[in-house]
Amino acid sequence: MVEQQRAAVADSGTRTRTRRAIVDAAVTLLAKDSGASLADVAAAAGVGRTTVHRYFPERSDLLAAIGADVLEKVEAAASAARLDEGPAPEALGRLCQEYFELGAGLTLMFDSPQLMTWSGWDEETSADRALSRLVERGRAEGTLDAELTPEWAQNVLWSLLYSAWELSRRHEASKHTALSLCLRTLRKALAP
Repeated sequence: MVEQQRAAVADSGTRTRTRRAIVDAAVTLLAKDSGASLADVAAAAGVGRTTVHRYFPERSDLLAAIGADVLEKVEAAASAARLDEGPAPEALGRLCQEYFELGAGLTLMFDSPQLMTWSGWDEETSADRALSRLVERGRAEGTLDAELTPEWAQNVLWSLLYSAWELSRRHEASKHTALSLCLRTLRKALAP
């Protein structure tokens, strides 16, 4: 019985790693080429096409898994940024840095909305609410422009992140330079 439990745990770990490899490969590949096939995804993940179909029978299943995965990563990034700590501009900078690391997944969401039909993207998340609270706190502290609404600040953040990802993706600047430009512009754009 113990051997069967160990085998089941090992199998579960292998399944989790395989699923993760497929989703990660799909994000990277589809961010570069939204028309990539499941066979292309399988090759990028280092698995057979039948393996991809075992985990994701339809392309829509894979896209839904990508959408859910990216949203989970956004939530984790917002949590890691510790938005309730320190002055609002510093917390916003930490959030921007955390989000920047999600480049391929978020680029896919922005560049290929026709692929990402998962309804979860239409709903306000806890990360959205945390960002709104942060902007309100910064406005109340006087560390962020009181005339800018949380919605506007959020749009500015995403626009700057997208610009930084594009700059880096097109190899016009290193990731470090692109992020530095993004942070500098964000600070200036939201300053009181």
